[in-house]
Amino acid sequence: MLATSKEFFIRKAIGWVLREYSKTNPVMVREFLSTVQLSGLSVREASKYI
Repeated sequence: MLATSKEFFIRKAIGWVLREYSKTNPVMVREFLSTVQLSGLSVREASKYI
């Protein structure tokens, strides 16, 4: 699964996508981050605007 990938840019891209989505739906992204286990990098990128 991509969420547990060891590749740096895959983890970064997951964070970027979630960060962009959080601009329009921060509640959904916050819920997703609390239920899915992601790398620290993905979570850090995803939560920049929430």
